[in-house]
Amino acid sequence: MKFIIVFAALFAVALAAPRPDVEIVKNVSDVGPEDFKFESETSDGSNHFAEGKLKDAGSEHEAIVVHGSYSWVDEKTGEKFTVTYVADENGFQPQGAHLPVA
Repeated sequence: MKFIIVFAALFAVALAAPRPDVEIVKNVSDVGPEDFKFESETSDGSNHFAEGKLKDAGSEHEAIVVHGSYSWVDEKTGEKFTVTYVADENGFQPQGAHLPVA
C-alpha cells in the first residue's frame, strides 16, 4: 500500500515538472503512512489537486480512495477545462462538462 502512496506522490511531481515556458507557482504535498494530499499550479493556468486515504486498513478489502481534480487552459481557444474524479476500488471515475456521459 505504501507503494501506491509513493507512486501518487511521484505522479504529482511528474505532472508539475517544469516546461521551458511554464513556471510552477504552487507545489504543496503532504504524504503520510495512510494518506496523502497534494496541490500544484503552473503559470499557464494548469492545476492538479488530489487527496487520498487508506480505507479498511489491514483487511482483505483494503483500498486507497482518491478524490481530486485537474484543469488546464486550451492554448488555442483559451477555454478552461476541469475534470473532477474519484479513484477507488471501483476504478477511475472522472466527471467534467466536456466529457461524454453514458
